[in-house]
Amino acid sequence: MSDPQEVRFRGGGFAPTARRGVGLVVFVLLIALAEWGTQSGWITPLTLPKPSDVLATFGELWQSGLLAKHLVPSLTRLVVGAALGVSIGMSVGVLIGLFSYVRAGLVPLVAALFPIPKIALLPLFVIWFGIDEGSKYALIAFGTFTPTVVATYGAVDNVDRSLIRMGQSFGLSWWSIVRKIVLPGAMPGILSGLRISLAIAIILLVAAEMLGAEYGIGAYILQAGSLYDLERLFAGVVTLSLLGVVVSTLIGLIEKRMLRWRA
Repeated sequence: MSDPQEVRFRGGGFAPTARRGVGLVVFVLLIALAEWGTQSGWITPLTLPKPSDVLATFGELWQSGLLAKHLVPSLTRLVVGAALGVSIGMSVGVLIGLFSYVRAGLVPLVAALFPIPKIALLPLFVIWFGIDEGSKYALIAFGTFTPTVVATYGAVDNVDRSLIRMGQSFGLSWWSIVRKIVLPGAMPGILSGLRISLAIAIILLVAAEMLGAEYGIGAYILQAGSLYDLERLFAGVVTLSLLGVVVSTLIGLIEKRMLRWRA
């Protein structure tokens, strides 16, 4: 009789395995390829600047203080506008998910607003709120509001109804079911929608700053593009990309903290 063999555990549930450093390696390889292409002449300077020149431009921006002068107003607009849009959107989305009368009244309105290109509304917001900060906050808030509403009430709808029935069978109050079952169950979908909403917020931030803003990453990119200064232009684009990476990382940390029960 042969000795018993250990059976490998096969119940991981498709849980993603962390592969640290792989993303950084991909970035480094792409930058090295671009540097080699521009140095060798395979890529013309009119198409893509040398990554080393873009890095030097970053150094000049940092030393001159222009980076902070453009970045701080952009971050302020992004935080204020996105906070307004996301907080109101999550609240409305939860109400739609919980109350049938709210759903009947607001879902058609949200469906009508969602497909509207938000950038096209920028002139209207300028008329309503002025060309200063109010119109920029309003555009970012409105742009993040509708996708957050859709993601939130969709996440509430997808909560396992058997868990809700179980809570009811144990005599939990309505508020306890919402707080202990519905909201935790909807949180993965809400956070996934938040990634999309904040990406939209960054896009709208650039659009808003290209109209009537002296400082900001969008204004900086517009100035560099009008002068066809590719090093400065790519420095602004890379700044936006890094901002997106930071936002995605922060949401990932929030997911790890709030969704530990899912492991």
